This record gives sequence, C-alpha cells and structure tokens, in this order.
Amino acid sequence: MAESEAAADPVEAARAIVLRSLSTAPRTRSQLAESLASRGVPEDVATATLDRFEELGLIDDADFAQMWVRSRHQRKGLSRRALRHELGKKGVPKENIDSALADVDEDSEYRAALGFAQRKVRSMSALETEARRRRLMGALARRGYSSGLSARVAREVLADQAEDVDVADDYLVE
Repeated sequence: MAESEAAADPVEAARAIVLRSLSTAPRTRSQLAESLASRGVPEDVATATLDRFEELGLIDDADFAQMWVRSRHQRKGLSRRALRHELGKKGVPKENIDSALADVDEDSEYRAALGFAQRKVRSMSALETEARRRRLMGALARRGYSSGLSARVAREVLADQAEDVDVADDYLVE
C-alpha cells in the first residue's frame, strides 16, 4: 500500500496492512506495529488498530509465544535459551515468554537435545569419534544448549552408536 493511500485513509490502510500480515503467518503486536510504522501509518492510528485486533483475539502475544515454543522446541530441538532469544527479538513481552517457557522443563529440554543429536549423528558415520563429538557439541551449542548438557548428550549418543557398531561386528561372518 502506498504512503499516499495511508495518508488518505490511515485507518483503512492500517486495517488492510494488519490483515494482510496476519493472513500469511501469526505475528506479534510488536512486529505488526513495526510494519505499520514502516508504511507511514500514524502511531495513534496504529495503536487503535492493534488494540481492536487484540480485542477481537486476532493478535495474542501469549498464544503466539505458546505456539512458537511448542513448534520450535519439538520440531527444531531448540533450547529454552534460544527460544527466549527468538521470542524477545519478535517483541513478545517477558511475562508471555516466561509463561510459554514454563512447559519446557529440564527433562523436556534433554529429550529434545537427545532427539536432535540422534538425528544429527547419522550423517557423521564417516568421521572419527572425536570429530563427531565436536560437531555434535557445536550443533547443540548453536541451538542454545549449555556445554554440560551438550557434552552429556554427545557422550550418550556416541556411546549408543559405538554399541550399535559392536553388535553389528558380532554378526559378521569371517
């Protein structure tokens, strides 16, 4: 939408911008406010528009945070620290972030890290054990896991892989 259109009827322009943004993916109030500001919508009109969309339940930062944590933790294997950082960058208020992350306990984080490492190690079979360990720990660190948890998970995954190799060697016929 051109700035001249936003100047002609800023309320309708703001409404159209928000609807278009929400039709592609869920957004936080902060993201939508930035979008409106970048398109020249006056701040008072943007605030009123966003307030109305919140009243209607079309903008809900708490729901957004819950959905984001569930999706990124389960599917991507991200840690609480990485999720907190991502939500903060998206402008989600701290209390909504804390509430969304309350469901991610240490056990859940361990399982996510373990699942990720088990998938990752499959592509490393040609590497030496030490190289696999370094790469696994690096990949886990990039997902926000602590060095202690990364080391524990890497050690367990590599030990399981070594046991699988030993079992397979027992079945080889010479």
